[in-house]
Amino acid sequence: MNPSLSVRARFEKFPATVKGAFILCGEDRDPHQVVVLQARAVAVSGGEWREVPVAATTLDVAPHRDVFVPFELVVADLESGWYGFELDLELDGNPATFPGGRRFAVPWPRATVRRGQIRVDRTVALGERAKVRVEHVDCGGDSTKLALEVEPPVPVQVRLLADGARLEILEHEVDEASGRVKVTAYPLLRVHAILRIELKGRGRDAETSLDVRLP
Repeated sequence: MNPSLSVRARFEKFPATVKGAFILCGEDRDPHQVVVLQARAVAVSGGEWREVPVAATTLDVAPHRDVFVPFELVVADLESGWYGFELDLELDGNPATFPGGRRFAVPWPRATVRRGQIRVDRTVALGERAKVRVEHVDCGGDSTKLALEVEPPVPVQVRLLADGARLEILEHEVDEASGRVKVTAYPLLRVHAILRIELKGRGRDAETSLDVRLP
């Protein structure tokens, strides 16, 4: 985060468009001159991106005041996936790229994605000192949610593979007190047969994997 300026995207998602604004806010005591250069929507999975039409303009951003840069993006022809915004600016003459924060999904065809909960209820050792209980997988139209519990609570990295192909991780939430972990990723498709859950803790030997056969 830039200590002088913050940028966040606020928008509404419609079937064919995303309409909203980038909100620029001065975060210190000084006024800033900001030149808006370019904006884009970038696929979380990498590769595809789409230019977001914004007016090239010069703005004076006062301390702790919001300035709005409106936009409207056509998304009907984007590939299915999750997208985030980026905004290129000149801040007091210095070029910088700011993430927009909030993401949006272009939905997968309804008939192609899995739905419902898959119970796993299996425990695996994570090295010599910890174990991980994989509770369940919730399949939805635009994401997959995985629920874990680590005992004792230690940091754990999670990687998901569907039939050998990586599922992009969207969020990794940890309750450090209880060791509960919730991972949100791209959706599982009906054609997928096996979900592999790869777990890695601290230490050379603190890693394992678990295969879940999908019904």
